[in-house]
Amino acid sequence: MTKIKALIVDDEYPARQELRFMLGEFKDVEIVGEATNAREALALINALDYTVVFLDINMPGMNGLELARTLQEKDGPPFVIFVTAYEEYALKAFEVNAVDYLLKPFEARRLRQALDKVRRLLEQGQGARRVRVEGPSRAPEAYSSLNLIPVEKGGKTILLDQNDLYYAYTQDDSVYLKTFAEHYPTRYTLKELLNRLDPKIFFRTHRCYIVNLTKVREIVPFFNGTYTLILSDKENSEVPVSRNQAGPLKARLGL
Repeated sequence: MTKIKALIVDDEYPARQELRFMLGEFKDVEIVGEATNAREALALINALDYTVVFLDINMPGMNGLELARTLQEKDGPPFVIFVTAYEEYALKAFEVNAVDYLLKPFEARRLRQALDKVRRLLEQGQGARRVRVEGPSRAPEAYSSLNLIPVEKGGKTILLDQNDLYYAYTQDDSVYLKTFAEHYPTRYTLKELLNRLDPKIFFRTHRCYIVNLTKVREIVPFFNGTYTLILSDKENSEVPVSRNQAGPLKARLGL
């Protein structure tokens, strides 16, 4: 079993204590250090090869985002998982290639998901520097391991878990994300979204649609080699599959 060597960075002792307790439930996680600020954290990271840093954002002096940006300049930096009470920094977390973004207070399930991402990246032989948020490639390792997609609602930014996304689509030169019952506008293009979504479950069926294949209920032949997907959302939405994408989709689904 590969040990995940963890560093906890938070200026609040109760927060460090709580995270240490939660991490103690995972047998492959070894908490090797704690730091109360970025300066202490850098000293520890320079002295030891940590696998992952659990990093608060709002700290005195250099904040967590600035520390994460500094770590990206290192050769083979540790993975970074942000642990914060502030949702508004999620977009900036993408920019420093964070593995995940945990909003306090969070449940053990979310912590487990974040650690699972670290485990998968380790199995793939990837270092934190290779986790990319953007780029033209659509290789499996290209997508952002951060599971959250920022969307807009009521003048606020909401962090949407991509597992709750049924499909994305363009309409009137804008891009929207569809959950079970809601439509959310987003700032991303479909191409940008495709590079952020997990390629194992998301598929571009049409120039105007990306669909979560785990949310497909029926596949209905249409005409001229095209198909329609019936989803399991509230409205049983219909998503088109173009003729060019019909073959790759059937191959993906083993049809």
